[in-house]
Amino acid sequence: MTDMQKLGERAKQASYTLAAANAGLKNTALYAIGTQLTKRCDEIIAANAEDIVAARENGMSDAMIDRLTLTKERLNGIVSAVNSVAMMDDPVGEVLGGATRPNGIRIVKTRVPMGVIGIIFEARPNVTVDAAALCLKSGNACILRGGKEAIYSNTALANIMRDAIAQAGLPADCILLVEDTSRESANEMMRLSGYLDVLIPRGGAGLIRAVVQNATVPVIETGTGNCHVYVDYNADLTMATDIIVNAKTQRPSVCNAAETLLVHKDIAEKFLPQAAQALAKKHVKLLGCERTRAILKGVAPATQEDYATEFLDYILAVRVVDNVDDAIAHITRYSTRHSECIVTRDYENSQKFMQRVDAAAVYVNASTRFTDGGEFGFGAEIGISTQKLHARGPMGLREMTTYKYLVYGEGQIR
Repeated sequence: MTDMQKLGERAKQASYTLAAANAGLKNTALYAIGTQLTKRCDEIIAANAEDIVAARENGMSDAMIDRLTLTKERLNGIVSAVNSVAMMDDPVGEVLGGATRPNGIRIVKTRVPMGVIGIIFEARPNVTVDAAALCLKSGNACILRGGKEAIYSNTALANIMRDAIAQAGLPADCILLVEDTSRESANEMMRLSGYLDVLIPRGGAGLIRAVVQNATVPVIETGTGNCHVYVDYNADLTMATDIIVNAKTQRPSVCNAAETLLVHKDIAEKFLPQAAQALAKKHVKLLGCERTRAILKGVAPATQEDYATEFLDYILAVRVVDNVDDAIAHITRYSTRHSECIVTRDYENSQKFMQRVDAAAVYVNASTRFTDGGEFGFGAEIGISTQKLHARGPMGLREMTTYKYLVYGEGQIR
């Protein structure tokens, strides 16, 4: 048995105990995690500092280093997310439907844990805690594999959480971390059939593509966000400026950040200079089509590849379009089906956009940055599903479960 299979066996055994745990015990464990993360904050930040030093030595971009960095404020946010999960209703045991058949058999469709969930993710140590908390509350053991960029942070966080849940009375192996960050360990985890019930990749396009193409266990595709903001012919330009600045710069390294700005030709000459000035204050580099570059001098040309790119950085592709149909066609070609926005005062255009754009979240007059489990009221999230089965959009507690049919009889035979 390989080391990865041993982890799988440990998780499988722990999952049986966790699946039977009541909401009170799971909540006690979650609050214990929050308490220990707060108490051992200095230990976590010291481990994170080692990751940051290594990241700078390896030439990681400032935006990605920001994604990696943990501060006391961010740890407080992580703890708040854990506590919010504890306060949410337990989905396990929820009755989804049922019927009594003519022969007297009673069928009850009931929500249950999946079992063991694997999560492969990159340089986001907060994912370590978010994922563990969601899996714990939904009754699932988890095997976490973060990237090498966050190994010190992830190890510290995982050890602290394991200590906390053991003290609360649950098996420490409900949470397991893969400490081997080699490509081989990722590949083996993707083939951990018989141990993993589902595998969730959370990271960039390359990671997600590798998991989808190579895994032999069921995969929920998440995360890649080539998101667009389209500014229509009659949009409130102040609102549009605020939305694109927020969507691009509030945190550019996340999947719900905007990567392309589409502008109706009738307002381009007025809006683009206004938007460019606001974005320049945030040091955003613009790449534009020919019509954009005719209005904004000095902007570098945008290629077809740029329009297809999730930059995760202070870079924004811009294109002037003829109308809402042109904007929808562009989005249809380049979108990753994550989050798309129209800024408009035209009701018919807003409805056309919402109906015809195929994405997990479609916005009218609001930033794409709201595609988030917390913002949607789900608590912490495991990721944003961009597929259509079995979950779509922010994946909260209910998306971490499946169901089974409980069938009650009195001796009926067929």
